[in-house]
Formats: sequence, structure tokens, C-alpha cells
Amino acid sequence: MNFKVFLMISLCVLLCGCSRSYSDEMTLDELESSGLSDNETEAGQPEDVSGNIFVYACGEVVSPGVYEVRADSRVFEILSLAGGVTDEADLSCINQAESCYDGEKIYVPAEGEYEDHAYGGSVAGDSDDRININTADSSSLQGLQGIGASRAEDIIAYREKNGKFASIESIMEVPGIKQGTFDRIKDHIRV
Repeated sequence: MNFKVFLMISLCVLLCGCSRSYSDEMTLDELESSGLSDNETEAGQPEDVSGNIFVYACGEVVSPGVYEVRADSRVFEILSLAGGVTDEADLSCINQAESCYDGEKIYVPAEGEYEDHAYGGSVAGDSDDRININTADSSSLQGLQGIGASRAEDIIAYREKNGKFASIESIMEVPGIKQGTFDRIKDHIRV
């Protein structure tokens, strides 16, 4: 009888003990022994190990180039890393307090260049009247044809989960936004 009880208890402990769910509390040793690579999550997605992003500063900056910075960096910090701006720079076109995102291009125009639209890049914080799908709130998104309250919340939830949209076309990755909706809004949105 004792042997049967021992077997039952052992079986219960074994079955219950093996149902561990993974959480953020995994130790490095547990992560390594789980078979996941150093920079891969359980879902097989790459994980940003460094927390850094890459931002391109160009135009009227002293040292144009690509800079690796913390993910929470601001435009003014990038301009400082680029050696500051030249005497010809028009900083009234730049929102220096704006948060940066991975792959962003910060273009500093020369005095008078912004009004002439003589350059091909985008200016951080410019007065473009298109809706920025990476920063727009629900109310702004609902101003787009075919985007109601629930779809606007879907867009916000998608970018909170997956990060900023890389292009306007990537909005079609949001469930419920197909080619027809995109065709109606494409001229009214930007990243």
C-alpha cells in the first residue's frame, strides 16, 4: 500500500511540477537551458538586447551620420551627438523635444529651405497636415475615412504591441485594414 501511495504522490508532483509557465522572472541560466538563443523570445522573435536604436542626422548638422542611441532619446540629443547645427540651420522647423524612433531620419534644413520645400527629406516636427500613424491619438485616427473608434483603438494597440509603423503601407498589418481602406487613407497619413 505504501508503494502505491508513493507512486501516486510522485506522479502528482511530477505532473504538477512540469507545468511551469514562463514569465519575466526566468533567470539567465533558465533561459539558456530552455534552448532559446541569447536574443530570442519564446515566440521565436528577436529581442532588442541593447535597448538602442539607430537614427540618421543630416542636413545642416556639423557631422551628418547614423548614430546609435538609447531608445528613449530626443531629437536635441541626436543634434548634439552630430556636433550641433551649422550657422545656416533653421531650427524653427525642428521639434527638438520629439522622441526618436529606430530608423528615423532627422533632416535639419537651411534657413529658408523649409518654406521653399526645396529638400526631399522630412523634418522632425514639421507642419505636414497628414496624420502621423505612429503618434496619432484615437480621435485623430477617427478623422480618417473608414476608421471608426474600434479600428482606431486597433491601430493604437497594434503599434503599442509591435512598435512604430515603418511605412504607411504597414498599417495594412492591422487586422481589419485592407487594401480598400488603405487606398482611401494613404494620401492622408504618414509615418
